[in-house]
Amino acid sequence: MKYNKMIPELGVSDFKRTLEFYNLIGFKIEYAREEKEFAFLSMDEVQLMIEVLNGNWETGKPEYPYGRGINFQIEVENVNEIYNKLKQFNYPIKFDMQENWYRSGNVLLGCKEFLVMDPDGYLLRFSQDIGEKEV
Repeated sequence: MKYNKMIPELGVSDFKRTLEFYNLIGFKIEYAREEKEFAFLSMDEVQLMIEVLNGNWETGKPEYPYGRGINFQIEVENVNEIYNKLKQFNYPIKFDMQENWYRSGNVLLGCKEFLVMDPDGYLLRFSQDIGEKEV
């Protein structure tokens, strides 16, 4: 396995619940250390780590929602599949599916995307490329 140059490690309050959530949306366990409540997860080219909060990495008192001020954009091939799976299990969606166009120079980059909070409140933005158009 080739490791990304940057791999977020999310401190979580309930390892099993968080692992179930990421499994539901399509992440797989590359390796785990259950005795440490740690797992390295991947989905396509996306990699992240989860570990139960243990006092080693916190910079302050962890309070829900974790990750305030950040959202993780995760580019996927089929955003509808993840969205529909979450809806099927009545998981709350933070921002419903929408099409957005973001300017980059003289080009608009299009994506279909939605946002959901994981069990600890980390904000995940699942996005699928829908092409480009001139400004």
